[in-house]
Amino acid sequence: MKKLSAVALLLALSAAFAAQAARATRPATDAKAAVAVGAVVPDFKLPDADGNEHTLASLKGPKGTVLIFVATRCPVSNAYNERMAKLAADYRAKGVNVVGINSNSTEPAAEVKQHAADKGLAFTILKDDGNVVADRFNAQYTPEAFLLDASGKLVYHGRIDNSRNADGVTTSDLRDAIDATLAGRGVANPEVKGFGCSIKRTS
Repeated sequence: MKKLSAVALLLALSAAFAAQAARATRPATDAKAAVAVGAVVPDFKLPDADGNEHTLASLKGPKGTVLIFVATRCPVSNAYNERMAKLAADYRAKGVNVVGINSNSTEPAAEVKQHAADKGLAFTILKDDGNVVADRFNAQYTPEAFLLDASGKLVYHGRIDNSRNADGVTTSDLRDAIDATLAGRGVANPEVKGFGCSIKRTS
């Protein structure tokens, strides 16, 4: 009986060590593993609210691409709906495409589709089930913006501007970054801390 107990204990210890080793070798999804400013963003594929799949490569603009993590229920993201729609319209003619990404596990695709129609969001919005792309970028908020230049390099990450209330905006960080990129200049402030609602991850 003692021999069986010892074997059981050894097996339990072995399993515990194996689990610890697996955790140690599991790929990280924290800030250290995220796409950094200055790096080329790898292509990815996500469905839109109708279930049609799109790659980043198929949606990028010839002069640049803006990825914005958005939400249907977040009051901060909703406060930016008009500004996001205008941003997309203003820069589409200049060769910069805006793409929304909804990574919230609490907001189903049908809701994302209806919300876009109700709020006049004409740009493509992708559904990131399992928050895989949000983890890749280490996106934390809605709204939170990532600007890629024509080569696919991340050149800006952060807030859209400095005020939830449109009347209080004094710094248009994202527009400034886009304008600098289009003019062939470096972005003066490539990382500006975002704010908004936290992304509701599955894990």
